[in-house]
Amino acid sequence: MTGTTPEEAVQHVLSTDPTFAVELTEVRGVTYKAFKNIPPTVPDLLAAGWARHGDGALEYLVYENERLTYAQFTENVHRMAHALRDNLGLGRGDRVAIAMRNYPEFLVTMLAISSIGATVVFLNAWWTTEELHYALSDSEAKVVFADGPRAQRLEPLKQTLGLTIVGVRDAEGHADRDFSDLLSGASRADAAEVSIDTDDDFAVMYSSGTTGHPKGVVQTHRGAVNAVFSWLMQSVVAPLVTPPEPGAPEPPRPSALVVTPLFHVTATHPLFLLSLPAGAKITLMHKWDAEKAVRLILEHDITRFLGVPTQSAELMMAARQMGETLPLLDYLGSGGAKRPGAQVAQLAETFPNAGIATGWGMTETNALGIGMIGDDYIKRPESAGKLHPPVQELKILDDAGNEVAVGELGEITVKSPANMRCYLNKPEATAETIQDGWLRSGDLGVIDEEGYVTILDRKKNIVIRGGENIACLDVEGALHKVPQVLEACAFSIPDERLGETVGAAVQLREGTMLSHAQMTQALEGHLATFKMPTHLWCQYTPLMRGATDKIDRRGVRSICLKKLETST
Repeated sequence: MTGTTPEEAVQHVLSTDPTFAVELTEVRGVTYKAFKNIPPTVPDLLAAGWARHGDGALEYLVYENERLTYAQFTENVHRMAHALRDNLGLGRGDRVAIAMRNYPEFLVTMLAISSIGATVVFLNAWWTTEELHYALSDSEAKVVFADGPRAQRLEPLKQTLGLTIVGVRDAEGHADRDFSDLLSGASRADAAEVSIDTDDDFAVMYSSGTTGHPKGVVQTHRGAVNAVFSWLMQSVVAPLVTPPEPGAPEPPRPSALVVTPLFHVTATHPLFLLSLPAGAKITLMHKWDAEKAVRLILEHDITRFLGVPTQSAELMMAARQMGETLPLLDYLGSGGAKRPGAQVAQLAETFPNAGIATGWGMTETNALGIGMIGDDYIKRPESAGKLHPPVQELKILDDAGNEVAVGELGEITVKSPANMRCYLNKPEATAETIQDGWLRSGDLGVIDEEGYVTILDRKKNIVIRGGENIACLDVEGALHKVPQVLEACAFSIPDERLGETVGAAVQLREGTMLSHAQMTQALEGHLATFKMPTHLWCQYTPLMRGATDKIDRRGVRSICLKKLETST
């Protein structure tokens, strides 16, 4: 049986399947293409997936030795939603924060918060007390669900910010309220009856950019569910493009392994939220370990793996050492950072049944964006792929906002209902990023005649370490608190395993010295561990300047990298 082109397949689905019907709709004064018949809110995804999860009977959530069916998971969400309203007095418009590692409670709490019309505030589990203070002050969240290590970091902020901490796992018995008590003491186990508009705020996710502090990205329910159904549509389009062989067995139930933090959009949206309407099972890892990931993929019939490039590389090495090809794995995706082109063919050889995939998306787009899989990717390993249909539009713009010609470098700019509403409390940054519904990504790239986009550079001064965005100004701000430092410049250093790490050049005060170990000790409590510079260069003269007398970041980086090369 011969397949159709991707474009023909998309048009066929749009014209024959009412689930994916598209209409023009106005949102905040801008007209967008949007899905017409999908669930209006994130909590509505729970009910939308009920039948696909065996009317609730199928195993849904796995963590270590713990198991929940879809019905049990749904009941936990409903019970916690009632507890939030009845016991904690929370409701529509309140902001409620989550600060924990990847526990099942994270997913339950996330949906329970959104079920009562409140807004989920995702806090980076690696943040220091100082960094947590900024996000909680910025979001004005007063209730935080936290595990043990996070609860300890939050303790100094309780009185100042008026926080109520709900203890999870190892924080139970040491917090204001305990998660298990709230859950068991909930008055009801049915869905909370709340009026939520599709354009209400669903979440605030913090994303590092060019500023010293992270920006709170405000996502709406409409944005999240339009992203989810854009990905769900791909699973309907794929067999039309590449039909199964005659007599081929039915594909296994989709099953995803979550290996990236749930406070990032890569894990929450195209894995967790998509799993609800897709009927997919979810397995959480306590901590990344490549050999354990191989065993979990085999044990739980995992079909979908989405991690940062470092993780797919380490998975490949572990599978080779263990003599495994993971035959049920049909999707091996990369997000958060660009995968090295040379790795693509190696992954395809190691996992012959898996479609090796890549993607580009942003917290600001609910992770929706560009991608490709399989032969398309193998032929173009340096490309990011094509725009995911059908609700997105894309332009490549110059600095003046004019569309550039095919093949010319410009800023990747996207328009869709999945775009964020705003940056929290930052109207100027919002206006710079979103113009007439178009979101300027800060990433520079080119598009070819076939619509494939290649990302070549970025305007933002950020380092992408293993998929984690680190603002250079954030690192520099912390370095300026070190007494010996007069001025500082942070930049990316290529790293074989993580893609990039942070390097820093500093001008020291006369008569002082600063070793790497002293710097690290001085930054503890001010900067999360993953942001710490791995290399430090010190000098007593001012750092290199450009024509406008600003520090020449690229020039400083170039000099430091040359010194690094000659020293190794």
